[in-house]
Amino acid sequence: MVTLKRELGRAALSIAEASVHTGLGRDAIYDAIRSGRLVARKLGRRTLITERDLHRFLVSLPKAGASQAG
Repeated sequence: MVTLKRELGRAALSIAEASVHTGLGRDAIYDAIRSGRLVARKLGRRTLITERDLHRFLVSLPKAGASQAG
């Protein structure tokens, strides 16, 4: 599996870059940050998402078709 770091040559993404590389809309990413499901970091006015935090968020999403009842 190729990581985002290897693909992009860096360890952190902007909101716009995370949106492009995941296929999620900017609003969905901001909602995940606000709800605490996705960790973001601030540097001045920039909001950055590390490759590791983005990966953790994506693997935490429920599998499609998986039953929620246990």
